[in-house]
Amino acid sequence: MVPNYHVMLSYQWNIQSLVEKVYQGLRHLGINAWMDVHGGVKGNINDSMAEGVDGAAVVCCFMTGDYFGSKNCKKELNYADSQSKSIVPVMCEKGFKAQGWLGIITAGLLWIDFRDGTVFENSLTSLAKEIVNALEVPESEIKLSSPEMAQDIAAQVPEVDIQKKPGRAFIHKLTGKYLAESGQVKFHPASGSRSTLVMSQHAEDTSYWVEEKQHKSEIHFFKNYATDGYLGYDPNGDYIYTKAQHYGAEEWILKADDQSTDGQRAVVLFANFGKKYLAIRNGKLTGVSSYSEDCVWILD
Repeated sequence: MVPNYHVMLSYQWNIQSLVEKVYQGLRHLGINAWMDVHGGVKGNINDSMAEGVDGAAVVCCFMTGDYFGSKNCKKELNYADSQSKSIVPVMCEKGFKAQGWLGIITAGLLWIDFRDGTVFENSLTSLAKEIVNALEVPESEIKLSSPEMAQDIAAQVPEVDIQKKPGRAFIHKLTGKYLAESGQVKFHPASGSRSTLVMSQHAEDTSYWVEEKQHKSEIHFFKNYATDGYLGYDPNGDYIYTKAQHYGAEEWILKADDQSTDGQRAVVLFANFGKKYLAIRNGKLTGVSSYSEDCVWILD
């Protein structure tokens, strides 16, 4: 079956060699990537850009200073945003921070690391998983019937599971354990019933979190897939919990960890109300005031 949608790669030509490598890698993984130099541009460039966006389930924007300064890239991504296309940002330049029109479009979105020095195969796997997570159509709609086997890419990219999961799993980078709900409920005099959290050795239903994000905002809510409880942090008791409704203490800011260089989907979770990073110290979930290695999580 011919896929109904593709994943559009939006980039500025100075990094074409990197984007070509990503294009080949995604197609090797079975994802129908679209790139202008592979038949994407025909005739009028504006018509071709519009066609690329219109047929996209996801648009990946490869962010650099040159991308930010390109009128065509701005036009392309603004059009994708106006059509409510899912956008996955890709960071390609050390020290670059999205601002202006690019910052507005990508506000609150998690970027994938393809900066110099990252491990390409890990970054590619991270990108593929983020694409699948961002899909608002069935996975089958962007899957190639027969993945392409570019030999130079095949040698670098292991076969990986990029099937859509019930939600996001947070794996602590240092311990390798999953953030999960325990099933134990405690009563809090001010907040009512709250469930405790544990660190699990393996992925299970209670270790998946469904993301709810406010439009064009950094604020996220994470609802447990199995119990519907919202992840929260009480700064007064340094207490991580879930509860049935979300208010200020259940607001989180999720950001890519720009200190990591291994290409994994490394993130930090920041409690917006308590102003602390979620971490594990001395075997215990806790909030910490400043960034450190023990507050880094891997998304799966």
